[in-house]
Amino acid sequence: MASDFAGKTALVTGGASGIGRLMGERLRAAGARLVAWDIDQAGLDKLTAEFGGERIATFAVDVSDRAAIKEAAARVLAEVGPVDILVNNAGIVTGKLLLDASDAEIERIFDINALALFWITRAFLPAMLARDAGHVVTIASSAALAGVPKMVDYCATKAAALGFDEALRVELKHMGSNVRTTVVCPYYIDTGMFDGAKTAWPHLLPILKPEAVADRIVEAIRTKEERLLMPPFVGVSFLARFLPPSMSDPLFHFFGIDASMDDFVGHREKGPAPK
Repeated sequence: MASDFAGKTALVTGGASGIGRLMGERLRAAGARLVAWDIDQAGLDKLTAEFGGERIATFAVDVSDRAAIKEAAARVLAEVGPVDILVNNAGIVTGKLLLDASDAEIERIFDINALALFWITRAFLPAMLARDAGHVVTIASSAALAGVPKMVDYCATKAAALGFDEALRVELKHMGSNVRTTVVCPYYIDTGMFDGAKTAWPHLLPILKPEAVADRIVEAIRTKEERLLMPPFVGVSFLARFLPPSMSDPLFHFFGIDASMDDFVGHREKGPAPK
């Protein structure tokens, strides 16, 4: 796969750590020029040093700020050029009951997990359309498919991310465009972001290893896979949505999904963390 992305430019948000960093490393190893966005300047500097500054450009961006996104995107287009692969990965979680989360926390999670998808994609999609080539990747979540206590805000934003990808995919096809999309819906990933989250059925719904997740996402980008569910058992949630709540709620309870955040600790981060 060392040349699969040769000559391509891949932009990854939340690219300084976690799954974002791992995806960026793999895309670069496969030949792409990496553009990493993150709020963590120190993490970006470390990433640049690791690669000796070759085939990498970094930008400190707070993706909750629409003006900052617009400014950084203009710099990327001017200094690096058009983006071939856009990975909308940056995301945060509060892990609080609805009434315990502050107004500011709720607004911030929507700014980062949902609205940033629109502002970032709108910044880079025109050049993709002009070249009739490109790939928009949206890192959503299995939380887009099943409600979880302590994640009302997170589930809502990830449902928005799933809807964003689905409608954009159909819109591009309706336009006759060759720009492709991929949406990724993983269960909990062991990056620290969801420390304390648990699974009652580790063989069916394991806590995912970040390296394996990054490998699988890059493969999905390479093969232009439109929807990636991790693990595949997450697909049961799609089917369960056809059931009335009187049946689906007991099903999710049986699999322990409604209790998965009971012992949540999570990161104590100062800004957006990669999913």
